[in-house]
Amino acid sequence: MAAPARLNPAAARMLPFTRAVLKATEGCDVVVGRVRYRHRGWNGSRADAARDALRALDELAQLVGTVPVVLVGHSMGGRAVLAAAGHERVTGVVGLAPWCPPDEPVEQLAGRRVVLLHSDRDRVTDPRGSVELAARARAAGSDACAVLLAGSDHAMLRRARTWHALATGSVTALLGMNPFPEAVGEAFTRAAGGRTEPVRRA
Repeated sequence: MAAPARLNPAAARMLPFTRAVLKATEGCDVVVGRVRYRHRGWNGSRADAARDALRALDELAQLVGTVPVVLVGHSMGGRAVLAAAGHERVTGVVGLAPWCPPDEPVEQLAGRRVVLLHSDRDRVTDPRGSVELAARARAAGSDACAVLLAGSDHAMLRRARTWHALATGSVTALLGMNPFPEAVGEAFTRAAGGRTEPVRRA
């Protein structure tokens, strides 16, 4: 199995999110880390990206002990953090344009809060997958919602500031530092009320 290239555009795209979370939690007792995948791709039942995320969670627990953890991932990384959410340290997940196959398990999301952000024009991963996974996760015992961003793209380059603000605000809200951003809060309210119409587009 080949390792990801060191110059990896997908990994580089996450750097502004990392910086935004670091800035938002400055002065707080919060640790921000990044996972580097050992292999390219999901690789079928190997689920290498999810295995790497779980390994990182175990290492984090050894470093900082029993602390609540919020996972953030984009595209395949979104699938990885959703799959790894069953780890005992995880309390919340933020998926950015996550890859959500129709038969993806959701039982591991029970008891977790999940925010899925997706462009309504994504041509790489299907935004309907996020909406459907959020609904299945709620049925499995998760507090989950999905928000669709109008007029953006899979790489999160169009409307980048909105992506950064919603993701960062969701992370800090999941850590109990502030209320959720308005669009995310409304999506949670709709979900709690059992409303099935399309979620609000931020």
